[in-house]
Amino acid sequence: MRHFFLLLLFIVSKVLFAQNLERTYIFAEKEKYCRLLELSKIEYPGDSKINVTYYGLDLNVTYEPEYLIGKVTVNAIVDTISISSCFLDLKDSLIVDSVQINGTTTLFSHANHELSINLNRIYYFGESFSLKIFYQGHPDTAGTFLPSFVFTAHNGHPVIWTSSMPYSSSDWWPCKDTPADKADSSDVWITVSEDLTAVSNGTLEQVVNNGNGTHTFHWKNHYPIAHYLISLAITNYYQYNNYFNFSTTDSMIVTHFIYPESWNSNVQSELDETIYMLELFSERFGMYPFIEEKYGHAETEWELMENQTISSMSWFAPRVVAHELAHQWFGDMITCKDWHHIWLNEGFATYAEALYFEERDGKAAYDQEILTSMNFAFDAQGSIWVEDITDPAQIFDYRRSYYKASVVLHMLRGIVGDSTFFDIIRAYSSDPLLVYGTAITEDFQRNAENVFGSSLDYFFQEWIYGENYPVYNLEWFKSFLSGETYRINLTIRQEVNSNPPFFTMPMRIRVNTSVGDTIITLFNNQQIQECQFEVLGNPNYIIPDHNNWILDHSTVSGVNDFTVPLEFELSQNYPNPFNPSTIIKYHIPCLSLVTIKVYDVLGNEIETIVNEEKSAGTYEVNFNASGLSSGIYFYQLLVSALQSKDGRTENFVDVKKMILLK
Repeated sequence: MRHFFLLLLFIVSKVLFAQNLERTYIFAEKEKYCRLLELSKIEYPGDSKINVTYYGLDLNVTYEPEYLIGKVTVNAIVDTISISSCFLDLKDSLIVDSVQINGTTTLFSHANHELSINLNRIYYFGESFSLKIFYQGHPDTAGTFLPSFVFTAHNGHPVIWTSSMPYSSSDWWPCKDTPADKADSSDVWITVSEDLTAVSNGTLEQVVNNGNGTHTFHWKNHYPIAHYLISLAITNYYQYNNYFNFSTTDSMIVTHFIYPESWNSNVQSELDETIYMLELFSERFGMYPFIEEKYGHAETEWELMENQTISSMSWFAPRVVAHELAHQWFGDMITCKDWHHIWLNEGFATYAEALYFEERDGKAAYDQEILTSMNFAFDAQGSIWVEDITDPAQIFDYRRSYYKASVVLHMLRGIVGDSTFFDIIRAYSSDPLLVYGTAITEDFQRNAENVFGSSLDYFFQEWIYGENYPVYNLEWFKSFLSGETYRINLTIRQEVNSNPPFFTMPMRIRVNTSVGDTIITLFNNQQIQECQFEVLGNPNYIIPDHNNWILDHSTVSGVNDFTVPLEFELSQNYPNPFNPSTIIKYHIPCLSLVTIKVYDVLGNEIETIVNEEKSAGTYEVNFNASGLSSGIYFYQLLVSALQSKDGRTENFVDVKKMILLK
């Protein structure tokens, strides 16, 4: 049955299947867990009175029984006038045995998922102290967005792994649970059975045989790190190494930890693509940010997570490898300061997928990626700036935080141009105020405006803090001037939106004339805007938003000339086949009520694209099928004449076939 279903998908939509199966799988899995698990509602952020400078996790993990014994060191600096206590976030299911401050045991309480600690004296602003928390238990991940500390198996072998975004680090270790507070560095010691390999962030400093059937892996991270990016991945890994040669004399190890039964030439080929991606993204974004350590992947079950220097992956398709790698710049090096601004992580990584396909396969591949992202983005609800960050499903709404956010970057590229766009990205990723730190939308906007040299506030306000997308209705007519010159009068109407009431955007309009195409760029900043321009050649039709630079829906209607048609006529759409837009032209000899509808091959109505009174004339309407699958469709013209020549009511119906080929 599964093979039949895949074959059916292939027949119905070859391109959609080939390019979007990975996406569909990713988000179907995440939505499944959203349905199965009660989403956590967590107070946010952590203790604002302290600034964490270091995390040291010393963990003993056993598979039988499924148990964790830990000693976590937290170094911190006072970030208020004075304190005599502080708290860390830690799930109540874990048992705290004792707490030390600067080596001395101190009093604590543990309730409501907070570990409250009495300090040994009053500490003042800027003073530092060190905590050690001794604890144990089975990490309880019930009620979290996705399982955060997982004991499972592959091919009969134990596999243990973590996934801590957004609020799940405290499911398995005591921390300050906010991305706003990055530690300057971290260490992770992992003691496991000697038949297992334990993987974490940074560089492997040593492996110590404990002489009791266990060994301890010491991983050291030398760079600032957000708490949720500290990770574990444990099983009987096969290790495959490659190298990123970032100069003529220097290289960085790219190391992959794979299930032995997963290893084959196809997986190796997919993993080797990481080198090409490192080269591409280092050129586009600036040098890989953790070049003194490593990059790599640790295979886990049903997981895709951009842990710093070592992404946890359940499979290695180029799309997902590119996405998680891009996070090393956007999410890991520069981390959203709070989850309201998650688009700075996920939107950038999703857009990097399109950049990868553009570089590898050309502009058409990029266009298809953007079109697919737009199809998801049309269904986004609410602003890209996430209002409710107590709900992880809202934070990681893929329609909004991933796809609509990636389209925002595409639209910005359209506004400023290719060269300036990539200058903006590099300026943002090298901003000394942000590098290895945190950012909010305004930080990216500041860099964009500095490079562009002009305000972009209208753009960020409407697309990040606003909702929905523009719906344009364009009406045009032409008039002959002289020689081959024609004048076009164009009216752009936007349907009223909630926030903003209408969108301000530059719009590229393609005018097809008897001598070729002309591209006109208009800055649309009114709900109803009238403009006039001249073109060479007799205009045939216009297409708004040339090259799909705006997330929008649009219709076009126009009287091509002032010659009254002699009879009703529905013309064949042009172009045909088409992708994703086509022009439908029709002729009306008298005042009429005109309806044009589109149907699929089963006779199901897809869309009504015209339903209004029309005066005598020749009209055209643009039909955008970006949300439809490849296939055969029919469009029907239904006319009821309201003012025929002889006073009689006339009806006219005609149907034509068109082919959408993506």
